[in-house]
Amino acid sequence: MTRWLAAAVLLLFTPLSLPARSRHRKPPESTAGSFDYYLLSMSWAPGFCAQPSGHHTDLECGQGRHVGFVVHGLWPQRTDGTRVENCGSASPVSSDIVNSMLPLMPDAGLIQHEWKTHGTCSGLSAADYFGLIRKAAGVVQVPDALKALAAETHSAPQDIEGKFAQANGTSDHDFRVSCPSNELREIRSCLTKDAQLMECPADLQECHAGQILVRPVQ
Repeated sequence: MTRWLAAAVLLLFTPLSLPARSRHRKPPESTAGSFDYYLLSMSWAPGFCAQPSGHHTDLECGQGRHVGFVVHGLWPQRTDGTRVENCGSASPVSSDIVNSMLPLMPDAGLIQHEWKTHGTCSGLSAADYFGLIRKAAGVVQVPDALKALAAETHSAPQDIEGKFAQANGTSDHDFRVSCPSNELREIRSCLTKDAQLMECPADLQECHAGQILVRPVQ
């Protein structure tokens, strides 16, 4: 009887021994078209090119190129913070599309990577996805003060976001500065699915540094 009672008690409490896993929400599958908004990431070339790692092309990092912001990518996002990537097999982007994008994204390898990792989640063809990137890059206006920065400066991230808001006639909540190692690396803009500026979700990652280095255009 004692053995039977012990087994019954164990069976009764077994479901209660498995709560830890159930509390962790499993991210939904990355399905093409299943997202809420886009994040346009524009890399600050002087900051990127100064890093010892990374693929530095002459188009972006060559001395005398005077390159400021370039498009890093247009990323489908969910408002719950779960990632949307690699939504299916991806054929290589055609050379015609690559060549048309190089003025905005000066790295052919990056163009292929962005299509495979993010573009396949857009629900668009490669031609339409990169067309949307061109539209988005035209929507987001770069402040004059950052187009040809001639000297190294230090600035609060909020000031940079404010300059973008002023240049675009919108709220600084539409922008986020990315600042690894306390220097400007990217500005990220939140966009609707038809590439119009929108307010970013409150929990989207922000730069919390007081002041960050902004390297000059070379």
